[in-house]
Amino acid sequence: MSDMSVIIEGSGRHIHVTREHLDILFGKGFELDQKKMLSQPGQFATSCKVTVTGPKGSLKMSILGPCRKETQIELSFTDARVVGLDCPVRESGVLAGSPGCTVTGPCGSVELTQGCIIAKRHIHMTPEDAERFGVEDKEIVQVKVGGERALIFDEVICRVSPSYATFMHVDYDEINAASLFGKDPRGEIIKK
Repeated sequence: MSDMSVIIEGSGRHIHVTREHLDILFGKGFELDQKKMLSQPGQFATSCKVTVTGPKGSLKMSILGPCRKETQIELSFTDARVVGLDCPVRESGVLAGSPGCTVTGPCGSVELTQGCIIAKRHIHMTPEDAERFGVEDKEIVQVKVGGERALIFDEVICRVSPSYATFMHVDYDEINAASLFGKDPRGEIIKK
């Protein structure tokens, strides 16, 4: 792989919650545990699970921490079909016009009017790596992967911040399509 390569991580369905919603779902004052630290600094998986219910069905999913300003559910297209939602492809935090659902925890439920999205393919990137790759924040690139199921991911947004670590994130539908299993799967960034 060239020096334009980036590690690709699969992002399974998950939910980010507000402090207010966490109190409703798990009880006032409940704190998220840190089951596993994630590749992005300060982000972690928890052992806390909720049930997300749409018009056609339900799925269990894990909460990722820490709490956020808005509750957001990230699904794959396969997951969205299971629960019966028509979710738009969006960047994290861009929730206006997205469908809502019911979120149920051990202590209560929350009715969301919006917040369910398919995460847009993206690369979290440090400013140093952005300079090395010759890309800017919000620039759209392609990422080429090899192997038996070789393909080019198009419409990948670069998100540059000193608070990031450099990793590309796609959902598990995309991981499966490209057969990106095993240790350290990589793709080569191609400028458009």
